[in-house]
Amino acid sequence: MNSPGLPGLPGLPGTPSDSPATPQCSAKGCRADAVWVLAWNNPKLHTPERRKTWLACEEHREHLSKFLGVRGFLKDVVRLADWEDSPAGGGEPAGS
Repeated sequence: MNSPGLPGLPGLPGTPSDSPATPQCSAKGCRADAVWVLAWNNPKLHTPERRKTWLACEEHREHLSKFLGVRGFLKDVVRLADWEDSPAGGGEPAGS
């Protein structure tokens, strides 16, 4: 948990007050509800345990996973509900 808040979840630190009540997909131009958390890190910039997150809808999960995967950044793909319930989740912002 390196950064506060999960954008799109009102009331959490790091969440803009005008953000939607439901987390949205991180794909450019997509406003669909997020279903997946893509946990990643850039080993040139981040320590090995650091996890950045993107959110994905069903339609964009594979595309975003491939984008991160070909760069060697993708570490894990987890359902959003499971991520929020886990010790690793509920604290890292998407799109950061």
